[in-house]
Amino acid sequence: MLQINVNNETSRLRAVVLGTAVSNGPTPTENEAYDPKSLEHIKAGTYPLEKDMIPEMEALKTVFEKYGVTVYRPELIENYNQIFSRDIGFVIDDTFVWANILPDREREQEAIQYIVSQINPAKVVKAPEEVHIEGGDVILWNDHIFIGTYKGSDYKDYITARTNMQGVSFIKELFPNKIVKEFDLVKSRIEARDNALHLDCCFQPVGVNKGVIYKSGFREESDYLYLVDLFGMENLFHINRDEMYHMTSNFFSIDNDVVVIEKGFTRLKNWLLEQGFTVEEVPYAEIAKQEGLLRCSTLPLVRD
Repeated sequence: MLQINVNNETSRLRAVVLGTAVSNGPTPTENEAYDPKSLEHIKAGTYPLEKDMIPEMEALKTVFEKYGVTVYRPELIENYNQIFSRDIGFVIDDTFVWANILPDREREQEAIQYIVSQINPAKVVKAPEEVHIEGGDVILWNDHIFIGTYKGSDYKDYITARTNMQGVSFIKELFPNKIVKEFDLVKSRIEARDNALHLDCCFQPVGVNKGVIYKSGFREESDYLYLVDLFGMENLFHINRDEMYHMTSNFFSIDNDVVVIEKGFTRLKNWLLEQGFTVEEVPYAEIAKQEGLLRCSTLPLVRD
């Protein structure tokens, strides 16, 4: 039996599901793009290739192994994108929640069933059909659960809106002892620089009391100010629109003082070093072209 446990983003990581770029399939057509950044690269002929993405993911796996983390990988599906394991499910405390994701992606869930079947079945939950929720929108902070959503009446028109208010209510009911706070995120189908695909595209905690944040990712200033009040302005590293586009807030923590970042994030790296963090750098710029980075491609199962 696999004893899962995750209640924040930064405690010592012991086990994780890391997606795979092997047999990633052909470059999608413009109509098949799930997000504006992928669309941008499909149109420009710069969409990432499997041969360039595999080494990026292996570099991350090497960092995990350096820290003694158990790394699970999905079973391989031929010609299918299985990079972003964060979206397909998530762990809160000792419960595994299957996400309700875009219908085209359901096979990704089948590919990690062999892992989930090792978890106590009483602790595995599937969201009902009307509940939309993806793991990138769910951020854990001890007694808090932060959830990214989109409150616009045109929710159904946005393929970039992945978590609805029913998703927020579902988590509130499932975890009544937690403080569940939703954040209304900016969405765009056509401009990646104005699209917070998930909450972790514009905010993520780091260490024991700090965070990285993009103020303009929130539709309501009150949502941004909630995090400022909670963490303190002096503990928040603010990124700009271009840094948000490059997914700067989508790093991944192995421990309270160990953070993995994309090797191009110089400004973030310098700030983390000033704060006393150990920074592990990996190349992930090709994967980032699909509007996902380090946090997006990982699904933590066990943290201390």
